[in-house]
Formats: sequence, structure tokens, C-alpha cells
Amino acid sequence: MASETVSKINNLLRVWPGGTVAVVPWLAKHGVYQQLAYEYERSAWIKHIGRGAYVRWNDKVEWPGAVYTLQAQLGLPVHVGAKTALELKGLGHFIPTGKGAPLFLFGPPNERLPAWFLRYDWDRKVSHKVPRLFSESSNRGLMSHSLGAFEIQISAPERAMFEVLHLVPFEQSVEEAQLLMEGLGTLRPKIVEELLHHCRSVKAKRLFLALAERCNHSWLKRLNLTKVKLGKGNRVVVKGGILDPKYQITLPKPERKEGK
Repeated sequence: MASETVSKINNLLRVWPGGTVAVVPWLAKHGVYQQLAYEYERSAWIKHIGRGAYVRWNDKVEWPGAVYTLQAQLGLPVHVGAKTALELKGLGHFIPTGKGAPLFLFGPPNERLPAWFLRYDWDRKVSHKVPRLFSESSNRGLMSHSLGAFEIQISAPERAMFEVLHLVPFEQSVEEAQLLMEGLGTLRPKIVEELLHHCRSVKAKRLFLALAERCNHSWLKRLNLTKVKLGKGNRVVVKGGILDPKYQITLPKPERKEGK
């Protein structure tokens, strides 16, 4: 390989974070056009994983490195949310994380993910949601999460819990949601309050407050709920459950403790 080409690949590898995918537009910005990418592939510098997507040769790339590419290289307004975000923050120890576990991504309506991302085997089942859960252009409750060589944008625990509850009851059980809520004793009241104001789902808001109260979280007492709109009428999300009279939504029956 010519010295100029070697110099160019060395420069490329210096700016290419390990564990991530590189797509053609990003490679072109760094002077690596399609024909040169073919040469690098033949020389075992990079490996093709799908149309317009490459990884460094012998580099182990997992789903976070692909999400980084969606966000940082392609500029897609998607973020990791719901149970996956809680998992990354260490707040879902009991959540299944093996092969086939869901990878929850949230984004605006009409946003499509590239074929290489959807078709590649990340050991996770990609679940891309476009729910209009919060007000338009709302980035409230999002945060950067460092993974060493790179960062990705995910839901902070406050927003992630609203996303979990949005999926109840069809893709998420209330019972598991309650277990997740039990681990959220340090949520920030100001962020929770903002999300309650901007959340469009009455079901999610009622469940959030009812489960937090059932868990007796101290931050709940610091919320100002006077302007939070919770709608009218009862909401049934658990068949055979019990109605929470305050928030007018059904919850699972409390488990009976031994000796009682």
C-alpha cells in the first residue's frame, strides 16, 4: 500500500473511536471515498457490515457503538430509552440483558433507521418507538452517557420511567414497572415536575404518580402538582387489579407478606 494511503488510514484510525461504526458520509469527510474504502477492506484495515457501514478490522462493535454512529455521524434524533436506559444507569439489575433482549430507541415520528443498523445482529431486538410522548422538540430529561471512547444520548432515569409506563400494558407489565420504580428513590423532583407538565400521556402520568406513591418515595412530596393535567375518568390497565382512588388507575394487587 502506498505511503500516502498508509498515512491516510493511520489518520482515519486516530479519529475513529474504537467500538463504533463508520458510515460512508463520515468516511468521506475524512478523505476516504468509496474506492479507497474498498482498498482498505481488501487490505484488512476495515470490514463491511452492511450497505455504507464499516467497522475497524478485528474491533468488537456492540449496539452502543452503532447508536453512537446514528447520533454523532448521521445526526439522527434518536436516543436510548425506557428499560435500556435504566439498564445503562445500573437501575434495572433484574432486567434480562442477554441475546434477544429489547433495545429501546425513541425518536420523532417519520424518522427511519438505516438498513445496516436494523439488519445487523446486535444480540438485541431493536424496538424503535415514535410515540409523541412529550411536547414537540422536547429534549427534557435526556443526558449523555459515557462509554469510554465515546458518548451516546440516553434518557435520564426520570424520562426513562415515563417511557416504560408508556409501553404499559401491551409491551410492558405493570408488575415489572413497579419493580423498576422501587429502584428510583433518588429522582430529581424538578425534572420529574417538568416531565409531568410536558408529558402527553395521561396514562403514563397517572401510573408514574401512583407507583411512586406506592413505593413511598420521598421526592414525591416535593412535587407541585397543581398545574399537572391528569384527565378525567378511570383508566383500566390491569385486569383484575385494584383502582387507585387518588389517581383513578388500576394497579396490581399488593403482594401479601408472609405471616399476614
